[in-house]
Amino acid sequence: MTTAQAVGAVSREAAEWYAMDWQAINRNVRRLQVRIVQATKASRWGKVRALQHLLTHSYSGKVLAVRRVTENNGKKTPGVDQEIWDTPEKKTQAVHELKRRGYQPQPLRRVYIPKSDGKTMRPLGIPTMKDRAQQALHLLALDPVMETTADNNSYGFRQQRSCADAIEQCFKTLSKPNPQWILEGDIKSCFDRISHDWLLAHVPMDRAILQKWLKAGYMDKHVLHETMDGRWDPTGRDHLTSAFQLRWVGGRQTGSNPATSCLPVIQAQSAVTKLIEPVVAAGASLA
Repeated sequence: MTTAQAVGAVSREAAEWYAMDWQAINRNVRRLQVRIVQATKASRWGKVRALQHLLTHSYSGKVLAVRRVTENNGKKTPGVDQEIWDTPEKKTQAVHELKRRGYQPQPLRRVYIPKSDGKTMRPLGIPTMKDRAQQALHLLALDPVMETTADNNSYGFRQQRSCADAIEQCFKTLSKPNPQWILEGDIKSCFDRISHDWLLAHVPMDRAILQKWLKAGYMDKHVLHETMDGRWDPTGRDHLTSAFQLRWVGGRQTGSNPATSCLPVIQAQSAVTKLIEPVVAAGASLA
């Protein structure tokens, strides 16, 4: 009896997953993303769409998308179908099934968690693993456009940016002599009420896929609820559209410059508040 017979032969799907050349896969995706950035800078939007299509249909892009959703903190949290991809066989099968043709997202699974006040509950929408993988795949194609066109002082839902970066920019701006105004704003029910038509018109991605996500609805206590407005996933797990919403609200629409622009730093709200309190006490007006 051979060792392979004693422990069981590795399946073809598992062997394919274990044999992945991750350096080559990352290099292939990165090369396409660089080309998307170049086309975006040249305002060649037809070329951008063609390259995005190429990336979202590529084997490398699909493999990275599946890897992302099976290695993050939510990898053991199922959607309405109660499925998780926890074996190499399931991951490989998911890569081959990640197709645009015939794709129909399932409703979110609605759960509730306590807010920081301990009294009220915050609703969360949990997509299925397949829908999360589709999100991750299209995010690979959207991120290069988003990062190329985003406002310099935008920090919300941005890769490689954090609360610390937002605080640093606030410090630089507020350390100048005699600051006169500090503007603090909050968009009421922004993610709950954002127009679907606006998103479809402004987010540069596959609009058929985006529309399906927006209209997928959610399941709450075994009851299907339609989504007529608001973002498909209000948990923040889907930041496909969030950064574009902030970009429109922020400096690109107001003609801002690095010294005076609004800072959409929603992740750093409490930290920024602590930073500006001494400035307010020193005589600046808080509007």
